[in-house]
Amino acid sequence: MRLDLLNHGYRPGTKLLFALIRAFSGHPLPDAAKLVFYRPGFYGARAKTFTHEAMRGPSAWSIGDRELMAAYVSKVNESAFCVAAHTATAEQAYPDSAKVQAALTDLDSAPIGEPLRATLHMLGKLTRQGTIGAEDMRDVLAAGVTPEQVEDALAVCAAFNVTDRLADAFGFELLSPEDLEAGANYLLKRGYR
Repeated sequence: MRLDLLNHGYRPGTKLLFALIRAFSGHPLPDAAKLVFYRPGFYGARAKTFTHEAMRGPSAWSIGDRELMAAYVSKVNESAFCVAAHTATAEQAYPDSAKVQAALTDLDSAPIGEPLRATLHMLGKLTRQGTIGAEDMRDVLAAGVTPEQVEDALAVCAAFNVTDRLADAFGFELLSPEDLEAGANYLLKRGYR
């Protein structure tokens, strides 16, 4: 069920900003972006800062890797909006749509490196079960992932476990292929600010 506040829960200045964005870009503002403008002091400003740091901050993981992590966590959570948005962004970031689709379809046979594969398995388990153990961490480290990369991947996982749940709770509308492409382009140029 879509909550009406995503359509009407804003001050006049914010509504004007949304109209300007649509007029200049030719695309509607995605619900994920609208949500950060609703009560920004409570959620929006903090969420933007945390997500931007997780997705675009310094990391040994590439932007494509982190976007694939976001898409993978969203797939495990069955969050249609986030799967579509971050699949499109990962495909542009690599750019290799076949690689992204393969990882989301069959992780074990996907043409990705073992460190990323082990990390995605770990993130999937954490997302599904809500817990991981020392053996899971040993497996990831044995695959060549550094402790810093584990921390970075866990930050992506945390950001998208929250975002996925909000997307589903608020009933985020799916975007057209053109709007997904434009949104991915924006995220790659500007990040999550």
